[in-house]
Amino acid sequence: MQPGRKFILKVKVMEAVSKECGIINRISGPVVGVSGLEEVRLHDMVWVGDAKLVGEVIRMSGTQATIQVYEETSGLKIGEPIWGTGHPLIAHLGPGLMGQIFDGLQRPLNKLAEVEGNFLQRGVSENSLSQDKKWQFTPLVKEGDHVQAGNILGEVPETQSIMHRILVPPNLTGRIVEVKAGDLTIAEPIVIIEDDQRKINTINMEQIWPVRTPRPYKRRLDLAEPLVTGKRVIDMFFPIPKGGSAIIPGGFGTGKTVIQQSLARWSDVDVVVYVGCGERGNEMAEVLMELPELEDRVKGIPLINRTVLIANTSNMPVAAREASIYLGITIAEYYRDMGYDVLMLADSTSRWGEALREVSGRLEEIPGEEGYPAYLSSRLAEFYERAGHVDCLGNGEDKPYAGHREGSVSLVGAVSPPGGDFSDPITQSSMRITGVFWALDYELSRKRHFPAINWIKSFSLVDLSRWFGDNIEEDFPKLVQEAKSILGRENELLQVVQLIGQEALSDMEREILNISKLLREDFLQQSSIQDIDAFSSLEKSYWMLKVILEYHKKTQEALAAGIELNAITNLPVLQRIARMKEIDVEKAVPELKRLIGKIDDDLTSLISNWETENA
Repeated sequence: MQPGRKFILKVKVMEAVSKECGIINRISGPVVGVSGLEEVRLHDMVWVGDAKLVGEVIRMSGTQATIQVYEETSGLKIGEPIWGTGHPLIAHLGPGLMGQIFDGLQRPLNKLAEVEGNFLQRGVSENSLSQDKKWQFTPLVKEGDHVQAGNILGEVPETQSIMHRILVPPNLTGRIVEVKAGDLTIAEPIVIIEDDQRKINTINMEQIWPVRTPRPYKRRLDLAEPLVTGKRVIDMFFPIPKGGSAIIPGGFGTGKTVIQQSLARWSDVDVVVYVGCGERGNEMAEVLMELPELEDRVKGIPLINRTVLIANTSNMPVAAREASIYLGITIAEYYRDMGYDVLMLADSTSRWGEALREVSGRLEEIPGEEGYPAYLSSRLAEFYERAGHVDCLGNGEDKPYAGHREGSVSLVGAVSPPGGDFSDPITQSSMRITGVFWALDYELSRKRHFPAINWIKSFSLVDLSRWFGDNIEEDFPKLVQEAKSILGRENELLQVVQLIGQEALSDMEREILNISKLLREDFLQQSSIQDIDAFSSLEKSYWMLKVILEYHKKTQEALAAGIELNAITNLPVLQRIARMKEIDVEKAVPELKRLIGKIDDDLTSLISNWETENA
């Protein structure tokens, strides 16, 4: 909350004050100069011009103010009036968010398309959430109960997979005076609370929240559990914890959007918030068409039932990209406060940075590196720091409305550095802030290697080895470290091969190259469209890696005994290893264990026969 600003609990559609409070005296693209704004505060929302375009005050100096407009400003004239709204940029939160498609200002695009057609006019407005739809509200409190901020007032079945919990707003504590139940709209009162100052507060199912202000929580918790994505290269080599943050930098065509769509479908979370920030319209249209047809991998229901989509494509006004990012993280925090694990995908933060650069240039600010504003790093840090695993407000007593809840927001931001150059300021700033770095490689994408995550350049700073050792297998971290070591050794040997040729390598070194190929093609490479391989459980991934490293161990033993490498690579068991990814997840563990037994038997038999022949 901003200091000194009263938080408004009752929700209503944005209304302007009755009198004009400013006059336009300068227009520079999305940046508008205004005089006479004495009654407006910094970061207040305003209506700009006769068309009442939505804008935000971003600078004030005396009676002169600067506004960034979130809509197209063509046709705007000097001398047109400005109206103040009295509040900052806000998000409308309540039942009905799931399955919706919003723009950066939380206007429901599906509903506007029905009214306005396929092309939206400037200045159009519509309630973010339906004011007429009735929801089945089941209270968990009763008259006389003493509640505090964050307690659960009741529940609403929002979708087949999401039970929407209505919470006591922050900064409110008091006694329940009246409770309603049954079919109610989001605008109707559901609970009346008398606070500690004996003031009556009427609560409905809809709240508003300033999007630039992080929602409060009791305390942060350790990041100790991985977010299972179903992608082996991520889950095994560079895991992201629930409540962690990661970036996916990569040049054009390296698969950033495909990875984010895969994460939305397969990740082990309750809610997904997908923000298309400045991306191409055809890519966003593909997401909007595919998600309603996809099924949740666990519950078998449409994926859209747990997804909120925010579309702000590249042909939309640039200033709205910032609004879409903050709107997305606010919605994610809202569901986190209910005790859900939320994944927010931002595609891409580079477009947001470009918008900041354009607005900064029009404000005539001193540019920083490559023209980006000097505050680029702090803006990125403010955004990524809103990720986290938290102890939610309202936890405490052993009562239905105060039961223990933990929630998390995991942030994954795509970065599009020009020419795939990772020295780009946005990539470098994001890398310093986030804990996980998935570097996409153009050469891998050209070879149709998906995900095209470079295992040499990528890293994860979060140590989850204890969790993997306790919940999967004790030697899980050791196997991962060994596989990384082999791939690193391959990189060194390939440099030698380029200089003097593969013939100069010993059988032991050539075997490293063969095992590395198995790791790359039969373990790290994964399909994005075939369901049998699109998702790989941690157990299946572990035993696949175990199979390859067991083959490596036995091969090294055979080579040490004097057997030629060609005799080992001609064994039929190698073909079975290459087809491991085609094993169904449910049958994977027992079949892979049998495959390990087959490897041991075949290599032991080969060694025994060779020793007999050469005795």
